[in-house]
Amino acid sequence: MKRSDKKLSELSHRLKSANPNIVMDAITRLRNEDPFAGAIGLLTETYNNSDNQIIRDKIREFMNDIKESAAREEIIHEIRGNHKNSTIAMLVSSCWQSGLDYSLYIGDFARAFNKGDYATALECFTVIEESSRNLSRKDREQTIMILEEKKTGNTPDKSALLIELVSMLG
Repeated sequence: MKRSDKKLSELSHRLKSANPNIVMDAITRLRNEDPFAGAIGLLTETYNNSDNQIIRDKIREFMNDIKESAAREEIIHEIRGNHKNSTIAMLVSSCWQSGLDYSLYIGDFARAFNKGDYATALECFTVIEESSRNLSRKDREQTIMILEEKKTGNTPDKSALLIELVSMLG
């Protein structure tokens, strides 16, 4: 994706507006533009910091519709970031909904599984499951090692999810 400082600056200004209509319009306009680097980061920041459910839903819809392979690295960068669990869950959900292959980033999803709450772990489970057919035996073993790093301290539901995921990969 191309980087456009002008577009980024304009998008940032609009997403930070106190007027929800301006924010919603900015998100809608992104659908009609060529993708540009940095937009996903700004949308993630807005989602993470917004209490407006309508804006959050609009961003979620936009992210779920991303089909550009070039966007994968930017989305993974945001998943690695320090965001709320709900933001990470939204980002991970957008990965499996895109239909894109994320098998190269399977370790990131395993770490997000460990770090996140149950909802985040469930989204990561789905991405890992979808990507598993593209994983080598070595990648599967490395993913299991990452997942098993944090076995303790999980809720019963998340522990059950972990057991099923490790079994599926094994």
